[in-house]
Amino acid sequence: MSFSRRTFMIATGVAAAASTTVLSACSSSSGGGSASDDAPKVSGSKTTEIPVGTKADSTGPAPEVKGAVKGGTIYSLDQFDMDHLDPAQIYVSTEGAITRPISRGLTGYKIDEKGGCILVGDTATDAGTMKDGGKTWTFTLKDGVKWEDGSDLSTTDVKHTFERLFAAFVTEGPRYVQQFLVGGDKYKGPYEGKSLASIEVEGKTITFRLNEARTDFNYTLAMPGYGLVPKAKDTKEKYDKQPFSCGPYRIASRSIGKSMTYVRNEHWDPKTDAIRNAYPDKFVFQFGFELVASTDRYIADKDNDQYAMSIFNEVAPERIAQVLTNATLKKRVLTQVDTVTYYWPINMTRVKDLKVRQAINHAWPHQQIQTIGGGASTSEVATTILAPVTPGYTKFDLYDVAKKPGGDPAKAKALLKEAGKVGQKLVIAFQQSDTQVKVAVAVKNALEEAGFTVVTKQVDKSTFYTQIGKIDNDFDLFGAGWSPDWPNGYSVFYPCWSGKNIGDGRSNYAQLNDPSVNKAIDAAAKIADVSEANKAWGNIDRMIMELAAVVPDYHKIRNWMYGSKVGNVVYDGGNTCIALCKLYAMK
Repeated sequence: MSFSRRTFMIATGVAAAASTTVLSACSSSSGGGSASDDAPKVSGSKTTEIPVGTKADSTGPAPEVKGAVKGGTIYSLDQFDMDHLDPAQIYVSTEGAITRPISRGLTGYKIDEKGGCILVGDTATDAGTMKDGGKTWTFTLKDGVKWEDGSDLSTTDVKHTFERLFAAFVTEGPRYVQQFLVGGDKYKGPYEGKSLASIEVEGKTITFRLNEARTDFNYTLAMPGYGLVPKAKDTKEKYDKQPFSCGPYRIASRSIGKSMTYVRNEHWDPKTDAIRNAYPDKFVFQFGFELVASTDRYIADKDNDQYAMSIFNEVAPERIAQVLTNATLKKRVLTQVDTVTYYWPINMTRVKDLKVRQAINHAWPHQQIQTIGGGASTSEVATTILAPVTPGYTKFDLYDVAKKPGGDPAKAKALLKEAGKVGQKLVIAFQQSDTQVKVAVAVKNALEEAGFTVVTKQVDKSTFYTQIGKIDNDFDLFGAGWSPDWPNGYSVFYPCWSGKNIGDGRSNYAQLNDPSVNKAIDAAAKIADVSEANKAWGNIDRMIMELAAVVPDYHKIRNWMYGSKVGNVVYDGGNTCIALCKLYAMK
């Protein structure tokens, strides 16, 4: 789940779940109503829990938001449009966030008024029934769930949803279910009339048969990448541009790269939905706003901008001090410690010398990048892949970042000399944005001071992850980021660092295929004891850093600003984003 969660694979096992009722999650928030100058800290923030709710918790309607009113329009001010809207292709947090009002899954996360969340049945009557120690999972569909044309959601649609994940055109989304299902290694999708026997339907019940025990399979199904698709409306590749809704809203219009409008789905029945409220009449998502532009509009708070929020855009680094030290402005900021670690994978197929990769780590300008991003109120310098708020985090610092956060060019150059690689060319991919242009300059200067020759390549924001996800991408390093898909080490290390997950559209961007790391990930995934599993994930973090396959850059503290007439701006800890379906437009 980039803001980047690819929110944003498989070795299987019971991972780090202590039981079938609870997974640890990473969440620590400081609400927008505080005028304190103290920023939250990533290190030391407590993990919380996401328990499995009951059948009653899964029954709609969702609890009313105190003080909320119906009607009006909520707007957004964001940098870029979405690369994908087809659930099967969604693995970036922004795409997952924007589709929460139109896309539903079998399970999902229900948010309470205190900021906590539980796993519940979304279109299913509950969060599922596990048998055979986790090798068999059964779900029953709720009555009354309809698509936007008024047709009923059926188990045929659910079966089709999961079978189409195997189609050749699906390249960008998560691959957990495809790897978990018996026979998935040979199945090619439903479009030639073939069915996958390990997905069974009978009446309103659907059963999944897995090749190994997965006690957290119901958490896996809560990912936006497993949103449901109607068989009768599946347009294959074209579905990405205009998906069909079974949520409270539907797409009314879309101008790719500029805007998208949601209006009410008249066939959505709130009695079927324990997760979503639907207060605004419309959402109008507007794209093309850099951070300074959107922040200045929030500060001015005029006209429709009073009803605006952002899915991606946070307070611009240039405005952080102005906003967070002004008690009036800070009341309109949602501040949240995120689970994400932003990092720079090093392409192991192109940069093969360990000493060169170590030199990159030693030369990295962590402090400069943190300053460009807005300072300590927006991030914490990273030395590990796992964030401190993620189960399995183990503190270590192999490249002396704490001692020299601005980089150590002398140490880096010495390593290059030992390798005989002074002057080695590095091609680095950045997203196109005002902030990233500044980051590119800082990185280029630091690496060139250390003895590298650096070429920077700006890549379009809306297709960035598609481009760096290609096997032959011609880049040596790329800015990326990852949050756990659900809260344990497995959903970080398998997708991003296992050699089994190398391929076009996959998220092992470094293309790391180390036998010891692969073996350790497989073994850790089968450890049932939570504390032992967490130790194993911490050890794997260290193994990867010893290989210098990546430069961890920073752990993120998010600061989302919004208009004065947007009510109930809260964080969705399950999906790591602002909860669109909890907002309302004030009268």
